[in-house]
Amino acid sequence: MGDKTKLSILFLLLLLSPNLLAQDWKVDPSWLHRYVPSLATENSGSTSACRYKPIFGEGDSENRIMLSVARFGEATVEPHAKCGNALFNREEEIYFILGGNGTLHYGDQTYAMRTKDFTYLPPSVKHSISNSSDQPLRALIMGFKIPTSVSIGMPLPKPKIVNLDDVKEQTVEGHPASVVYKLLLGPRSGKRDAIDDAYVVVSFFWMDFAPGGTNFPHHHETAEEIYFVRDGEGEIVAGGGMDGIEGRHPAKAGDAYYFRPNCTVGFYNQNKPGAKAHILAVRSWVPLPKEED
Repeated sequence: MGDKTKLSILFLLLLLSPNLLAQDWKVDPSWLHRYVPSLATENSGSTSACRYKPIFGEGDSENRIMLSVARFGEATVEPHAKCGNALFNREEEIYFILGGNGTLHYGDQTYAMRTKDFTYLPPSVKHSISNSSDQPLRALIMGFKIPTSVSIGMPLPKPKIVNLDDVKEQTVEGHPASVVYKLLLGPRSGKRDAIDDAYVVVSFFWMDFAPGGTNFPHHHETAEEIYFVRDGEGEIVAGGGMDGIEGRHPAKAGDAYYFRPNCTVGFYNQNKPGAKAHILAVRSWVPLPKEED
């Protein structure tokens, strides 16, 4: 093979190589969708009586794109069983009981929890959940990473446990009156939520949509957000095109959506008589990257 032929082949390979690399490159999505009932569960700890279904974050195949979300998943504890203890030095967690009755282990103390109860678990406190009843217990487990720039204080001596039904519904300034909110949990500097003790969680809230109700499409520059549709049907807004047209996607009970910072998010309920919809949502703070000198 002559030198001229070798150079021609080399030149052709150089032209093709960027295309080959581009085909192998996977772009990180700006939002994720999971239909929770179809997800697989895995044993949690040393016992099969405590199972965990990863939805986003830890255990999910695309957890690399999470910035502040450590885990968002569903734990199932079989009757008369207990999950292993957890302790995180720079993470905070929220437990929300989806169904059943159980016991929260907080340090060396125990507290009863029932369906629709939620609680905040600060860093550096050993905690777990058990089920002493004859029915399975299902709990939503949410964990969030606390940046090293944030100073962590002493943990609460005992947890605050609140039931969703005991939180009043209210409209929120800047949002349509066709959706009312229950403000469940927020930052330590806040005073509007049922529990205000978090470092990273900006807002954990419940949305109740009237027929035709809308959570206007919007985005958060310094926050990740997760929507978990509990009942009803409508359209989730997730991202959109360069022309400013929002991306609408059918949504039903069991759908969960994760949104990266700056991703457009919103919801449109069905506009017909009696069409109610409820969404459980959480938003967590992501600090802006520091500019290099």
